[in-house]
Amino acid sequence: MKKELGIFVLLVVLCVVVSIKNPDFLQAVNLQNMARRIGMYGIYSIGLGVVIITSGIDLSVGSVFALQGIVMSIMLENWGWPWYLATPLIVVGVMALGWLHGVMVARVGMQPFIVTLCGLLIYRGVARFISGDRALGIGAGEYGVLKALAQAKPLGVPMPFVILIVVTAVMWVLLHRSVYGRYLFAVGKNEDAARFSGINTRRVIASAYVLCMALTAISGIIFVFDTGSIQGSNFGNFYELYGIAAAVLGGCSLRGGEGSVIGIVIGTALLQVLQNLVNLLGIDSSLNFAVMGTVIFVGVLADQILTQRRAAKQSVAH
Repeated sequence: MKKELGIFVLLVVLCVVVSIKNPDFLQAVNLQNMARRIGMYGIYSIGLGVVIITSGIDLSVGSVFALQGIVMSIMLENWGWPWYLATPLIVVGVMALGWLHGVMVARVGMQPFIVTLCGLLIYRGVARFISGDRALGIGAGEYGVLKALAQAKPLGVPMPFVILIVVTAVMWVLLHRSVYGRYLFAVGKNEDAARFSGINTRRVIASAYVLCMALTAISGIIFVFDTGSIQGSNFGNFYELYGIAAAVLGGCSLRGGEGSVIGIVIGTALLQVLQNLVNLLGIDSSLNFAVMGTVIFVGVLADQILTQRRAAKQSVAH
């Protein structure tokens, strides 16, 4: 709880500083746009957080966005499939990739970094190949429901943000108020101890990757209909880093066993406010990645320092 409170205070302070520097920050249009981006990035960041809690990682998210977008465009625009048929197939297909990652990690014993790094390269290459390295459009047809996921604003609140609220509520119950959630944290803290206590650690780890890809698929649909154009070579580039940074900022330890859904959402909001600050102050947008790298570095450094202090206190107590 201390981590979430600390990052929330930092978010509030940053919002105050940005609004003082540039009053346009508080304009309704800017706040709506920022809420929309927080929703879009927050949904899949929660999924990445789940994997990180199990001491894993998934570097393939951005490439999955590209592959998913290309396949969805072909299904809807080229093949003329109805959206209510193409959408569930896309979601199931993306979840199948998560299952594959989970099997490679949990059953075969491969390192999550290697498995998902290979996925990053493979999915990006396949996306570029099947699209002929051309940009594909989407959204020209009547896809009212899918467009609404990305563009609707019920009561002035962007739909992606509404979806994030629903996902956050569901995932909070799943992670913090269910047996499954306790299993996730136990596996991340000490997989061997969890296995000896009777937990099916392989199944828990594999399910984390499937859950991550399920949320990735939902985010991917929103991203596709938000942009309306998908380029296999750059669509979703480095998006996994946004999710990892949000999770680390929100209190997820890369060692596993720690993290919270609320913290991840606050971390996502903080990143988007930082990006908004860069834009409003007229700073070169190329510095976005520098900001992202700095944020991840500071988050990991802080986690390292806190872990060492806790270990030192425990050793003194004993």
